[in-house]
Amino acid sequence: MAENGAMPTLPKKCGPYISSVTSCGMNLVIRGIVLFFIGVFLALVLNLLQIQRNVTLFPPDVITSIFSSAWWVPPCCGTASAVIGLLYPCMDRHLGEPHKFKREWSSVMRCVAVFVGINHASAKVDFANNIQLSLTLAALSIGLWWTFDRSRSGFGLGVGIAFLATLVSQLLVYNGVYQYTSPDFLYVRSWLPCIFFAGGITMGNIGRQLAMYECKVIAEKSHED
Repeated sequence: MAENGAMPTLPKKCGPYISSVTSCGMNLVIRGIVLFFIGVFLALVLNLLQIQRNVTLFPPDVITSIFSSAWWVPPCCGTASAVIGLLYPCMDRHLGEPHKFKREWSSVMRCVAVFVGINHASAKVDFANNIQLSLTLAALSIGLWWTFDRSRSGFGLGVGIAFLATLVSQLLVYNGVYQYTSPDFLYVRSWLPCIFFAGGITMGNIGRQLAMYECKVIAEKSHED
């Protein structure tokens, strides 16, 4: 009798745990896929703006798509977007500083719109010189962080992302993969780190919002159970 009464308790303890681990892993994959496709879409749109303005030049033999973009650019941007979008909420949890500033989708969409506007300004607006353009974009990028983020982790990750992405761009240009017209910061444009910083903040906000939505759904399911 004791053995029959003890046996049903084992699945009850292990079942929810295994289900929870599986659910978290699947949600992580889904978030990564969503972030990847968002990054691909933004890369196609923003890179098209740069090419139309002749800011970025690719060799003729690699311009094969209707988006006039090298085939490797969207997947690379999508992968970077997924990594950044997953890293931001992970860093928040690690530091014990959950990000609660403007946590709604309308704010995230405004952040995306501002980021696209900053990139559009770098390609379309004519400034007297590159220094003026770089300072303007730097102010706009910091303004984007202050308006939609305001976290120390967000600022630190944004600066780190801008540094690494600019370094990778320098190496790609140095090896002749593509080039910038009128480079004024070694092989690239001086305003490029500002674009990377703003892009990191934007994808971080999207990743945080997706993580918060996931936690909300899990909490609702737990409450129902």
